[in-house]
Amino acid sequence: MPALSGFVDFNPGKDVGPLDGKVIFITGGTAGLGRSTAVALARHNPAHIYFTGRRVEAGESLKAEIKKINGAVGATFLEMDMLSLASVKAATKKFNHDRLDILVCNAGIMAVPPALSKDGFEVQFATNHLAHAMIIQQLLPVLLRTAERPGSDVRVVCLTSLGWKGHPKGGVVYDQVRTPMDRFFGSWIRYGQSKFANIVYAAELARRYPQLLAVSIHPGVVETDLVTKLGWIKKGFVYGANWAQGISLLTPEQGCLNQIWAATAKRSEVVNGAFYTPIGVLSNDTLDNDAKDPETAKKLWDWTNEVVAGF
Repeated sequence: MPALSGFVDFNPGKDVGPLDGKVIFITGGTAGLGRSTAVALARHNPAHIYFTGRRVEAGESLKAEIKKINGAVGATFLEMDMLSLASVKAATKKFNHDRLDILVCNAGIMAVPPALSKDGFEVQFATNHLAHAMIIQQLLPVLLRTAERPGSDVRVVCLTSLGWKGHPKGGVVYDQVRTPMDRFFGSWIRYGQSKFANIVYAAELARRYPQLLAVSIHPGVVETDLVTKLGWIKKGFVYGANWAQGISLLTPEQGCLNQIWAATAKRSEVVNGAFYTPIGVLSNDTLDNDAKDPETAKKLWDWTNEVVAGF
């Protein structure tokens, strides 16, 4: 794949080394960035790829594609409803390996109408943050055990977005997150809140468990269902904002490159707890004070883990 204009040159075909023996878990793996990531990593001979999604037929389709690419790679589809923490927990408990080397928290929704999850949380925060926090906490024991192995290189990659900049004051409005948070321009503020949480939670995971490599990444603006299924006003906003910056929307095959880089680059080239824009561009200096504040991160970590522990 040729280099993208304005991006660091990265070709997963030649720049990703062998993944022999490694076990990978990708959320939202049946379409868009998640599917492209699974397909790309399957070419490098991992032992097994787990991936989540809502549609069984899409899961079976990806399993067949992985088998066609490399028949030696195991593939398991986990049906999961990201709007139900009970469903997330039940599906994650079906993980059945004694090691986990790469966890890619990829699934997400964007700029959807105000609504509540099945557990009573604002839907974007529930899907983009709480569901992934549940997955991380459920898989943390096996991640830590894997990190104890000689020569291990365990990674957690959390997808965020430049939309984090739209977060409300303080990052997360805890006394409103159990409401639809319906307000003017609210869909983007709610999205920003959830993407802010992705950055901060990944950074705190790295602080608490430095034996893991945990980072947050912005994939670029990608032409997936998150964009194509928006209403025409919101879609116009996304296309217009990118046009104003002279940026074209990426294909899923291009958009997955930053997360593949974060999952596979030499460990010495990746800063633990950092935020990266495409491809492999350390971008912590673009974060605001809320996103860099350790106390803000601690509060989100403690609050989040108290919530997920209740399911």
